[in-house]
Amino acid sequence: MKTEEGWRMYTEINQLIKIGLNKSQVARKMKISRPTLDKYLAMSPDEFDRYLYGLKERSKKPDPFEEDILCWLKEFPGISAAQIYDWLEERYKTLPFSEGTLRRYICILRQKYKIPKTTNSREYTAVDELPMGKQMQVDFGTIKVPKNTKGEIRLYVMCFVLSHSRYKYCEWQDRPFNTDDIIRIHENAFEFFGGVPEEAVYDQDHLILTSENHGDLIFTQAFSGYLQKRKFRVYMCRKADPESKGKVEKVVDYVKNNYARHRTFYNIDQWNEDCLSWIQRRGNGKVHGTTRKIPAEVFIEEKKYLRPVLNRIKLNTPALSLTYQVRKDNTVLIKGNRYTVPKGTYKGPHTYVKISYTDDNELIILELDTDKKLGQFKVPVDKGNLIRNNDHVRDKSRKVSVLIDQVAGRFSDSDKARIFMESIRLEKPRYIRDQVLLIQKAIMDAPLEVMDKALDFCVKNRLFRATDFQDAMNHFQKDKHVIDNTFDIKIPSLTQEKLEKIKVTPKIRDMSEYINALGGKQ
Repeated sequence: MKTEEGWRMYTEINQLIKIGLNKSQVARKMKISRPTLDKYLAMSPDEFDRYLYGLKERSKKPDPFEEDILCWLKEFPGISAAQIYDWLEERYKTLPFSEGTLRRYICILRQKYKIPKTTNSREYTAVDELPMGKQMQVDFGTIKVPKNTKGEIRLYVMCFVLSHSRYKYCEWQDRPFNTDDIIRIHENAFEFFGGVPEEAVYDQDHLILTSENHGDLIFTQAFSGYLQKRKFRVYMCRKADPESKGKVEKVVDYVKNNYARHRTFYNIDQWNEDCLSWIQRRGNGKVHGTTRKIPAEVFIEEKKYLRPVLNRIKLNTPALSLTYQVRKDNTVLIKGNRYTVPKGTYKGPHTYVKISYTDDNELIILELDTDKKLGQFKVPVDKGNLIRNNDHVRDKSRKVSVLIDQVAGRFSDSDKARIFMESIRLEKPRYIRDQVLLIQKAIMDAPLEVMDKALDFCVKNRLFRATDFQDAMNHFQKDKHVIDNTFDIKIPSLTQEKLEKIKVTPKIRDMSEYINALGGKQ
């Protein structure tokens, strides 16, 4: 509170009391609480002055974090206090104040720096609490988020929530869902929950429901087959009736606005990992606003009422909906385990692969564009393992040596050529195969003389790169072409007719003939 504003309010309060207004009327007019009004009326002018000075000097627990908070408020005016609290937790681990303290502090900052919050209000109808293990609600959402490079990307999320405990699960994709995706993510959710509830509540999504047919639900063929195997009931909401699944509607809104909004996207694998950690920490680990209980604690009891999942249902078509990032050590992190891929697969931070499963629940890793098989692994029951394919670390230098011998044999001095390529291997061991193949391509159909000159030039100048050898080849090839053209002078052949013309002697005229022709006189 500023000093001028404080004194203006203090003076007006005392004036209103003097003219006969009661305390309730004054409190309503001044928009303050009765306890605050009583506190101000009990103060003398000197006491109130000391009170204002104390407010000005008193520090608040979130003060050390003001710079971060203010930066986020200015960049994202619509950000919630809950999301800022979560970001502070991510950055500083533990905070010396509660979320409620931060919420009040942010209100002060918004007023002080004139940063209003824009919100979209929406009303929901309350739903009666259901027994444990009775119901889960499912819904979809989409949002655009900034990419780490440039521009934005649209992401799609599928959210699940157990109606009794409010225990949540969600999974993202960087493309729209299809029916196979929905079935696969259901299986992931049941694995996460450790069981299947009695019924599930959905919107009338075209990937699940073909038509309602006056109460007779007609599901898509794939989803109908899935229901016959999993055997849980389906409750389908009427159109434009979000209140029937208000719990998951709030979850979708919560995940979009408190996790996704203002967060930078790098890749879908990392995005899902971070989201799952976030939802365990925030959505499942904090006190729920309605039940006033922690969902993770209630879920421990509700899990006992879920029907156990004995076997994972496999799709008829490979599940290739998610891409996974290849790490620098040529491993791929998939559901808590690391799987190796061949050396050289990693070609920068934007290297991705995709996966499928066999009928025996073995995992296959494929190249993203060509579907080339990179490895096949048995999926362990626990997490945190490094599953290695011995072929990925096998020494393949013998094959490279054979290739070097083949290319060196094309030169006049094969020993010198072999030493040249071995020197390249020392400088670029990871790319020796590519280097030798480039040399092989450069000498294809080239004259031996040019090959030898290029080799001598590179060895003499210690240029141990295939590109340098290729440039030397081009240079000496051009020189040879110039020399060949210089000495390749074609002399036309002389025929008998041309020889007769050469023997002809020109006629010699007397000078007087030229003088007469020009009109002159002798």
